[in-house]
Amino acid sequence: MTSWQRVCTLDALVPDRGAAALVGDRQVALFRLSDTGAVYAVDHLDPFSQANVMARGLVGSRGGVATVASPMHKQSFDLQTGQCLDDPEVSLQVWSTRVSDGWVEVELSEHGGSP
Repeated sequence: MTSWQRVCTLDALVPDRGAAALVGDRQVALFRLSDTGAVYAVDHLDPFSQANVMARGLVGSRGGVATVASPMHKQSFDLQTGQCLDDPEVSLQVWSTRVSDGWVEVELSEHGGSP
């Protein structure tokens, strides 16, 4: 069973900037892209530094792939898959998003309300 948590209004997300949110019991980094309008949700926890900083990362692209670069050590992650483009052994968790009636929503798992 799929459920969705409203996180913020779409207008609250500044294009090409991150925002941190608590979704279920997880810290999530949200990104709204200026070129496509797509909204992505990835882990806020940087797997390399173990700091909750990904929402402060730099949005960009590499080879046509939308990315966020960690503000700590600059590793880049694919916003759609979470895969680290600099170390294939590492990835961020990603969650499905949607915009409904002007609200950004993140899909919750059926286990304990965590995304």
